[in-house]
Amino acid sequence: MKIHEYQARELFAAYGLPVDQAYICRNVEDAVRAYHDLDAPLVVVKAQVHTGGRGKAGGVKLAKDEIELRQHVANILWMDINGFIVDRVLIGKAVNIASEYYVSYVIDRKTKSTILMVSREGGMDIEEVARTSPEKIHKIPIDPLIGVPDYLAREAAFKLFDDIKLVRKTATIFQKLYKLFIDTDASLAEINPLVLTEEGEIKAIDAKMTFDDNAIYRHPKIAALYEPTEEEKKEQNAKSKGFSYVHLGGQIGCMVNGAGLAMATMDMIKLYGGEPANFLDIGGSSNPTKVIEAMRLLLSDKNVKVVLINIFGGITRCDDVARGLLEAFNQIKTDIPIVIRLTGTNEKEGRALLEGSRFHLAETMGEAGKKAVELAN
Repeated sequence: MKIHEYQARELFAAYGLPVDQAYICRNVEDAVRAYHDLDAPLVVVKAQVHTGGRGKAGGVKLAKDEIELRQHVANILWMDINGFIVDRVLIGKAVNIASEYYVSYVIDRKTKSTILMVSREGGMDIEEVARTSPEKIHKIPIDPLIGVPDYLAREAAFKLFDDIKLVRKTATIFQKLYKLFIDTDASLAEINPLVLTEEGEIKAIDAKMTFDDNAIYRHPKIAALYEPTEEEKKEQNAKSKGFSYVHLGGQIGCMVNGAGLAMATMDMIKLYGGEPANFLDIGGSSNPTKVIEAMRLLLSDKNVKVVLINIFGGITRCDDVARGLLEAFNQIKTDIPIVIRLTGTNEKEGRALLEGSRFHLAETMGEAGKKAVELAN
């Protein structure tokens, strides 16, 4: 689960992290009032959306007076940034930046622990640094039984600063950020950039947090901040119907029974040059109602050109699945091609029932994947 920058800043402030006061505004007049309350010679206007790249998209601007502020707020509100529409902006004091740094805590599956990542190359181009100069990003595994004691925090801070005074200040920031990360069951807590100002202060001028969906029930106040996108709403709806669904954005819709088989099906589509539209595990049921709901979910994605149904009959019998599919598609009217592969218990009987129907039948996963990609093209 993601939250906005201004919401993450509030959590940062509650844990004593160095963030300045800022206001969230949904229209120009609110922004003007915030500007006067801040009483600063220079303010920053920042779009609040659940995506990165705001600065490069024109969603972060500086304003030195009310006229400039009005212009920037009017231009940024309702801007489209990577498919997200801006409906609110953050207004805060601008700071005199001497240098920028990157700091984050994330879950690392390789070390099976939290890692602290720090770099002297913070700012908008941190992704490019990670791609071209990964050695500039230092990764420090955190033992969950020890956490971030003083010696480890200072060791990490020395990766950013040589001045012992700055090292001590930064070490405290690392410890507070880790406590926030653990206390809230976060999967990411990021400051990019952490800045050293011309006045010698260290400040967090951006804040980003995401949380483990499986633990969010323990944090009702954070859960209340959830603003699902349309695709996330689909995923929630699918979950309520007993499906596991993740939108992926490709052209070939997948309906599969079993998570492992679903992953293999997506790999097969990629192998033949296609792009899966989704991950969808419908479980072991051949219930026509469930198939109808799953199909409606797939067809609600306008990018889907082909549907690939891949069923392994273990306890579920393939002939029962075939009957369920025939009954389901008597109720669903669509011109989208449907590729079906049935294998396992009573697979011959299942395929025999589907012979002569509108479905494209395949005997192997390879054949099914190849046929789906050809039809999508």
